This record gives sequence, C-alpha cells and structure tokens, in this order.
Amino acid sequence: MNTIDISYENNAFKALAPKKYVLEYLSRVLSELKLANVEFSVSFIDEDHMHQMNKDFRDIDDSTDILSFAAEDEEDGFSFISAGRRKRVLGDILICPQVLSRNAERFGVTENEELRRLLIHGVLHLSGENHSTNDPSEPMLVKQEKILSKIGQILL
Repeated sequence: MNTIDISYENNAFKALAPKKYVLEYLSRVLSELKLANVEFSVSFIDEDHMHQMNKDFRDIDDSTDILSFAAEDEEDGFSFISAGRRKRVLGDILICPQVLSRNAERFGVTENEELRRLLIHGVLHLSGENHSTNDPSEPMLVKQEKILSKIGQILL
C-alpha cells in the first residue's frame, strides 16, 4: 500500500488538482513504474513560495513549475526508512499551479495534461531518474512522455 500526502497552500489550487484525481493518477503512475509500498508527498504551492524554494535549493532566482526532493541520495545510497516502517520514503514534490498554467498555454496543451506530465515528472525524479536539460530527447523526458501516452487521463 502506498502513502501519498497531498497538500494545498491555497484552497483555490484544489480546483486544478483535486485530491481524489491526483491520488488516482499517481496510483497509475506508480503501477506503471512498478513502484509499490512507497511514501511521498505532493504539495501545490504559490508562485512566491516556489520562487523562494528554487532560489534556496537550486540558486535560480525565478519560479518554476515543479521541484522534486528525493529522500534517497545517489551518492551515499542513504535511504530514509524509519524504524518499524516497511515503506520506502521517496521524498517530496512541489508543484506551482500558476507556472503550470502558463506552461500549458505556452506548450498548447490543457492544464490537465500539464498536471499529469508534472506528476509523472516528479515521481520519476523521486525514483532516481534525472535529466540535465529540458531537451525532449533526454531519456527521462522520453520515458515521461511514453508513460503519459500509455496511462492516459482520468476525467475530473
């Protein structure tokens, strides 16, 4: 059984990403990636907060659509598993709905499609995948688009 904590910094974000929808879609993503018995969080935060997080953790003085903080460190192989817990703790995903909306318009896709893309993107990062650019030929981004196409969408 997976444990996914969904939180909203602003109640208005619930309209774009209702908890039931996000949980159901993430369940499909985890199934596709064959990830089971995991725990992570997804937080929908405002643009000012995302800007600050991006500045603090990536030294980029701008907002972004998504940040992922994996609980496992590739370099030391340290895994965050609490005593008595049998779940693998993956980490945290932060999504900014305002930037998501602008990107959807810029890319010519619906907000729902962009949300699904970001959910997949975040889980891929938490599971150890990475990309060095945003070039669509990056292996992680190719995998992301394959998953997006394969698992489709859930109607709100």
